[in-house]
Amino acid sequence: MGACAAASLCALGLIVLFLFREGLPVFRTVSLGAFLGGRHWFPTSEPPSLGILAMILGSGLVTGCALLVAVPLGIGTALFVGEVAPPSVRNPLKVAVEMLAGVPSVVYGFFGLMIVVPWIQEVLGLPTGQTALTASLILGIMAVPTVASIAEDAVAAVPDTWREASLALGATRWQTLRTVVVPAARSGLLAGVLLGMGRAVGETMTVLMVSGNSPMLPPMLGWPVRTLTASIALEMAESPVGSTHYHALFAIGAVLFLFTLFLNVVGELVGNRIRGQA
Repeated sequence: MGACAAASLCALGLIVLFLFREGLPVFRTVSLGAFLGGRHWFPTSEPPSLGILAMILGSGLVTGCALLVAVPLGIGTALFVGEVAPPSVRNPLKVAVEMLAGVPSVVYGFFGLMIVVPWIQEVLGLPTGQTALTASLILGIMAVPTVASIAEDAVAAVPDTWREASLALGATRWQTLRTVVVPAARSGLLAGVLLGMGRAVGETMTVLMVSGNSPMLPPMLGWPVRTLTASIALEMAESPVGSTHYHALFAIGAVLFLFTLFLNVVGELVGNRIRGQA
């Protein structure tokens, strides 16, 4: 087991080393501030414009709106499964939620492209249905299993004696859920939200298919947007190895890695806190 753990850490270290080795040379051409805050992305022009601000804001918009879908559904599902549903409903519902996590992202993307995109275009009267709103809806559904799974663990960690004490004092089941269970599990619920955010911000194929892939400033829900992950997927095959464009795409990957690492570390720390309190 120790050897397997060491091999995993070694593999992760090599990936990080390769990512930063290929990404850092871009800063010989552009400064870090211009790279992160630049408004234009024209990597093949002379001289190249390598600003990723529109993609950062597009990723933030899509991820934030996806959480508006995933958090209520995920936490609501966790509370219903853990506290309300009878066993005959609880087990099938848990299986259904876990199955959502196992569906390939390209299937979500294809569903969004064929069903959700035309529906959004027709209902809102937009020139195209491939918008930030469409990507947010699909990503929100994809993040539900992550949020629900972590939130359910947090709810289950609340001692039964606390529920029994609340009920013994005359509180209803709903009052117990709202004033005892949710406050006691808030750290675990936050961990689920953070990990769900990491799931959304790192998604590629679904966003690539339904977001429109246009780096517009400022990004709006009804407009096509381009995310960091979609930019890498779209352009990596077209960038000559060793070119400034090539290194810029790896630098985008490094930005994504650092952001996702931050989210996962914070989520793990919060999760450890709730487990330590149990």
